[in-house]
Amino acid sequence: MTTEQKAGAGSASGLREWQQRALAQMDSWSDGSFLISAAPGAGKTRPALEFARRELQRRAVDGLVIACPTAPLTRQWARAAHQLGLELLPDADSPRPPSGFHGVVVTYARIASSPRQWAAGTRERTLVIADEAHHLGEDLAWGESFAAVFAQASRWLLLSGTPFRSDATPIPGVAYDANGLAEPHVSYTYADAVRDRVCRPVVFVTYDGTLSWRSGDDVIESSFDDVLSSREASRRYRTAISTELPDGLPRILGEAHARLQSLRGGGHPDAGGLVIAADSEHARKVAAQLRAVAGHPPVVVLHQDAKAAQKLAAFTNSGEPWLVAVNMVSEGVDIPRLRVGVYATAAKTPLIFRQIVGRFVRTIAGREPEPSWLYIPADTILRDHAANVETELRYIVRQGSDEDLGELDEVERVKSEKGEVLDFEPLSADVAPQMSLFGPAFDDSVPTVTRRPAPIPPPPVLLPEPAAAPADSELPAFERRAQLRAKRHRLVADLARDLRSSHKEVNAQVNRTLGIDSVDKATIEQLERSIAWLDNRLYGSKR
Repeated sequence: MTTEQKAGAGSASGLREWQQRALAQMDSWSDGSFLISAAPGAGKTRPALEFARRELQRRAVDGLVIACPTAPLTRQWARAAHQLGLELLPDADSPRPPSGFHGVVVTYARIASSPRQWAAGTRERTLVIADEAHHLGEDLAWGESFAAVFAQASRWLLLSGTPFRSDATPIPGVAYDANGLAEPHVSYTYADAVRDRVCRPVVFVTYDGTLSWRSGDDVIESSFDDVLSSREASRRYRTAISTELPDGLPRILGEAHARLQSLRGGGHPDAGGLVIAADSEHARKVAAQLRAVAGHPPVVVLHQDAKAAQKLAAFTNSGEPWLVAVNMVSEGVDIPRLRVGVYATAAKTPLIFRQIVGRFVRTIAGREPEPSWLYIPADTILRDHAANVETELRYIVRQGSDEDLGELDEVERVKSEKGEVLDFEPLSADVAPQMSLFGPAFDDSVPTVTRRPAPIPPPPVLLPEPAAAPADSELPAFERRAQLRAKRHRLVADLARDLRSSHKEVNAQVNRTLGIDSVDKATIEQLERSIAWLDNRLYGSKR
């Protein structure tokens, strides 16, 4: 199948209404930027790839570059594109793909590390897609390099679930209104996604009580309802997420585990829970507390762990009950079985809050979009963020219930702390869940834990049936190509040993014989011919 035929393969069937609307609006888009703002889990990737496929098919673009925040996301994009007949090279180092590929997927960091190389390969008719584009406003280097590198490209398709910024840095290509709010061309809110049963509703459970800590020579006792200076408010929050106080966060972990157990025993046996911790040391302490509560060690993923991505993938496809992470669970991490969360990180910006909430909204094919539960300290900043999300959903919830959910408490809008080093000592905590936004609508009468829970025997770990390995022809081109390169590398090494030659000399001989410029630029067909040639040299006379 030719590159053009592959680009025309696939089907636009199964598109959601909002995705069809986005594609229809892009029909008249010929220049400049186009922003799609859609809730996490709503499916921003699909219309972007459908549009790219359509433009390649009618030869309206000469190249395709998709940029995103992380390397794992580049591979997710490539796999999603393969399902639609597009072959993308992930984590690329040039905007010009090898033969047999329609485009490349690259991280913002790689673009920023070699802007001249990327700018040199970009043309006016290059279609640029920026995934999670809000990162371009958060990281000045990323935003500046992106804007400079792709200045020649006539069209940027910007995608974001949270197209607002925590500081004053604008996102390149985004238009803002007088209040500094982004003005998307297509908007599909979290409320829209819940209404259409595309996303789960999230139940926010705040917890509060009496917290005390030593501040210098003073001992301060307070709840989250008390007004404190920003420094003491920070210390109060740190006390609330401390693992050292048995009637504080450990009690909330017990509440969350009881909730998870009820969900796993009530029709969702592989439901999972996630605790977002403040840092690596905090994550380890949280994990120890969870083990005491659940009788089973949680999976712990730390950003410095070389196998973090593999651990996340294993957790996603397992029946393990709990995951503890710091900052590894963000965009591109899709774990649809997550149903319970505990917010125990010190980061409280609106963007981070929305991103964490986004981990609990994914739905599972064939299952009703039951609610997820997120336990948060009753800090005014987090209550404000939760209230904003709840306000989006209030109308949707009331459509299906005549109950009066009551008005939310008015909360003061204050800035998030800047992560100061807090020199203080947490002394005591006595906290419990205080309220549940949507509580009357979704209450399933799960009993609360009023004292530190005794260890609970772990539930059986449910492992999915192993899926059949896909045939080579079904693999995305980038995975097939990587396999062939690895196989060629092994055969070259074997032949070099037989000939008592160097790897470099044998590689060069293969390339000369078969007319290949280099292994890096070799097509799948050229790699297959290389392997056949090497196989014949090594084993032909022995068979």
